[in-house]
Amino acid sequence: MKAVVLAAGEGTRLRPLTEDKPKGMVEVAGKPILTHCFEQLIELGADELLVVVGYKKQAIINHYEDTFDGVPITYAHQREQKGLAHALLTVEGHIDDDFMLMLGDNIFNANLSDVVNRQQEDRADAAFLVEEVPWDEASRYGVCDTNKYGEITDVVEKPDDPPSNLVMTGFYTFTPAIFHACHLVQPSNRDEYEISDAVDLLLHSGRTIDAIRMDGWRNDIGYPEDRDEAEKRLQGEVDPKMAADAIASESE
Repeated sequence: MKAVVLAAGEGTRLRPLTEDKPKGMVEVAGKPILTHCFEQLIELGADELLVVVGYKKQAIINHYEDTFDGVPITYAHQREQKGLAHALLTVEGHIDDDFMLMLGDNIFNANLSDVVNRQQEDRADAAFLVEEVPWDEASRYGVCDTNKYGEITDVVEKPDDPPSNLVMTGFYTFTPAIFHACHLVQPSNRDEYEISDAVDLLLHSGRTIDAIRMDGWRNDIGYPEDRDEAEKRLQGEVDPKMAADAIASESE
């Protein structure tokens, strides 16, 4: 499968970290967020990376050039920051089969392979990694409703009164049907073309979308403190061994 990474955003909430670089180039645990994304997508079987760039795009292009770990990179330019559905349409001409989509400002340590496997095995029109969040945080995200079969029945973007606390995480698989839906999306009250509105159009046309509940964690790197938290989590994965080694050396 090809993998699309959306990395055109300016990252204004991440300033001062993004004053001289795009959000995807902010380092977490010693490497850019995009490197974390690329490594995971290649591990999932991506045979081409389609990277949507915009703000300070040359920093990304100069850093990665045309391949990453032997996998080719194709760049698409989102000239205006007009939402995720708008960004996704920039790669429409490069995709003719099922594909992965990852938002390029997320750090995952989760069961992403379950999403890919569900797409390949069930031939659903889409599969999303979703997670439960505290009710008072749900209004910050695209909120999902599901039926008893684990299929998504409704998606609402940043609702004032969330219908559930189950939210989209930033990792998806789609068929090319999503592009037709993106073309039909109208600007939201934020004057953006929302991916959640495109998903809602898919649902109302009778398409099937599976929800895969997250096993693990992810950090949406929206603010400097999110970067710090992700670093602590990533370093914490090796800290137990380091601590054990330190205890052993002290006892010698």
